[in-house]
Amino acid sequence: MAVDGARGGGSAITARIEAQSPRFDVVIRNGTVVDGSGGPRYSADLGVTGGRIVSIARSGLPPRSGRTELDAKGLVVSPGFIDHHAHISTNIHERPLAENFLFQGIITTIVASLHSGDVPWPLAGYMDSLRTAPNIGFFCGHSWVRKEVLGLANRAPPPPELDRMRGLTDQCMRDGALGLSTGLLYVPANYAKTEEVIELAKVAARHGGIYVTHMRDEARGLLASVREAIRIGEEAGLPVQINHHKAAGAGQFGWSTTTLALIDSARARGVDVTHDLYPYAAGSTGSGVLFPQWALAGGPDSLRARVDNPTVRRRLEAEMIERMRLDWAGDDLARIQFRELYSDHRYDGKTLADMARDRGLPISAVTGVQLAIELQLKGGFSAIYHMMDERDVVAIMKHPLAMFETDGDPIGYGQGFPHPRSYGAFPRVLARYVREQKVLTLEDAIRRMTSLSAAQIGQSDLGLLQEGRTADIVVFDPSGSPISPPTRIPTDSRSGWCISWSTGSWCSGTGR
Repeated sequence: MAVDGARGGGSAITARIEAQSPRFDVVIRNGTVVDGSGGPRYSADLGVTGGRIVSIARSGLPPRSGRTELDAKGLVVSPGFIDHHAHISTNIHERPLAENFLFQGIITTIVASLHSGDVPWPLAGYMDSLRTAPNIGFFCGHSWVRKEVLGLANRAPPPPELDRMRGLTDQCMRDGALGLSTGLLYVPANYAKTEEVIELAKVAARHGGIYVTHMRDEARGLLASVREAIRIGEEAGLPVQINHHKAAGAGQFGWSTTTLALIDSARARGVDVTHDLYPYAAGSTGSGVLFPQWALAGGPDSLRARVDNPTVRRRLEAEMIERMRLDWAGDDLARIQFRELYSDHRYDGKTLADMARDRGLPISAVTGVQLAIELQLKGGFSAIYHMMDERDVVAIMKHPLAMFETDGDPIGYGQGFPHPRSYGAFPRVLARYVREQKVLTLEDAIRRMTSLSAAQIGQSDLGLLQEGRTADIVVFDPSGSPISPPTRIPTDSRSGWCISWSTGSWCSGTGR
């Protein structure tokens, strides 16, 4: 009997200990939950165990039920944000934390390989080697496929070469790519006919992939480019996403009304078309966009030979002046700001107008073209181009299927002269377009950053705060005020923090 009684007493003590033991790894208390669905916000505690959301309790969780407890009173708790396009494919090993993305609340970022199209190869091995803070998804870059088979040649591939391109795309998809991406504004992708892209998109479609594109022309050829993107999706049989949707150049301001109508019309007949944007009226890219693509075929030596030919140079200058005036800076060279001038870093952060003034040259499109040719022959530059209208940015943002991207680079604070989107695209949406201008409601903005984006890239476990889902969570102050980070986060004041069990990362951010 004594033995039995001892056993009974031990069981009671064990039960009391277990009842007092924390039920969850982490509890986030007193937060305002915006769950990513677009539905109204509500107050609740969240309990997380084993990387999953185990409980969302509107009536609260018992005291001391989490091994780690975070007080989110007055703060918004939402799913981790998804960035539809960033430039982190081959340099992410240099900045594996990707702090400037994490500090925005971005827990998943997509490498669309639009510009150079570079794809780490073999893709599967590269992805296995990554140890990064954010989740990263890759696309198969059409430019990379084309360069592997055709180099920088301005011609169509004959059937044997097209078969090789199909094979590379197929292997890319088997390795885990989310779909096919194109940067049709850029060399060498611009040399491809639409039919070539359709054939490769069909390969991505067989693997359940989607098609994302930096369109062939975002300025005078904008409407034709939207129609081309829709045609590729329609004929290849896969969803289409237009990256960084914009109307570039003063002659195209207001054209977003038509581009949005084209998207709506395509969707009405069953084509799955969506789009995204960064919330700025300025873009950023290399100096090659100032040139007609034919001039860049074959690489730098071929460009130099064309420039040295007086007849070809006259044609080149005439076309570049037209492009400068209608698509880019007009006669205002201050609209082109050097991020990095590879041949003369004294001008990093300055403008093309600054260079013209230093040389005593008139501020005009003609001067801009002469300087652009000279600088391209010396290695070119990257720049910020102020070539959009705020009203188009807002119109595109308000479309119900518009999502967000940074189009940014992994950059350390205080380094170089980056476009501010690398640091602030997602906080800018929440601050400028939700809190200040009320273009979007908070619930709708979060829906676009989370569940809508996750569905588009086929990640069904992300994008919503629901019991049973992966616990990728962002907490931020909707007023923009700094908040004190919780235990295990660096102790300097930040305005947001995030927890990602899918990536094993904790982060805090500026929220500016």
